[in-house]
Amino acid sequence: MESKALTNKKIIITGASSGIGKAAAINLAKQGASLILVSRRENLLQQVAQEITSVGGSVQWYAADLSKLEQIDELTSTILSKNETIDILINNAGRSIRRPIEESLERFHDFERCMTINYFAPVRLVRNLLPALRQAENGHIINSSTWGTLLPAAGFGPYNASKIALDNFSNTLRMEMKDKGISVTQIHFPLVHTEMSGATKSFKKLQGMSTDQAANWIAEAIEKKPREIMNSQTRIARFLYFIFPKFVEKKSLSSPFSV
Repeated sequence: MESKALTNKKIIITGASSGIGKAAAINLAKQGASLILVSRRENLLQQVAQEITSVGGSVQWYAADLSKLEQIDELTSTILSKNETIDILINNAGRSIRRPIEESLERFHDFERCMTINYFAPVRLVRNLLPALRQAENGHIINSSTWGTLLPAAGFGPYNASKIALDNFSNTLRMEMKDKGISVTQIHFPLVHTEMSGATKSFKKLQGMSTDQAANWIAEAIEKKPREIMNSQTRIARFLYFIFPKFVEKKSLSSPFSV
């Protein structure tokens, strides 16, 4: 059912060709949002756009590789030439690398790639789109983060470091924008079963969220505009980590997705 609150709201979603981004796009389209979809994989992105238009949804789509910052400038210039204001920016595109740091000593590019797509790309998008978000007078920036920025997790050094950088940037931005009509939300997802997480076969056997459940968290973020969203297990584990860090580190090392 269409939500009057989202009718004609212009929402940019990056990483929209699959996984959480695709599920969120379809979910928000059903609620009447006017979507602006971005992804590197043009053929898959076009399929998502066609799925949305086939049920009467409003959608623009743009193929861009967000790991190339110059393409972000071209992308945002094109978007702003066709859209005077932007209501919501959802920074969902990302890269995850699971590899112990000791095995990355000859792979510095693991860190560079994660920082580029998970941190520099969202920051570049925010920089370019902030005036349009301010002009909307009720703008909202939603960043896809992870429970791994709140708790210790072995094996995800490049990924978690890049997401922690984004978290801290988001906290600063929230403080600076709180009286200027822009909200900022970080969503600390647990394991979500997507194509990206599925690359690690052992993850397929672990309990996790579906992409539809993750899309519902994004819809909740839009509706309530909280500072952060996480599940109760992560919230409790974060509190315990503050009180009993050694215990939580031991627990996390033996079962990294137990939260």
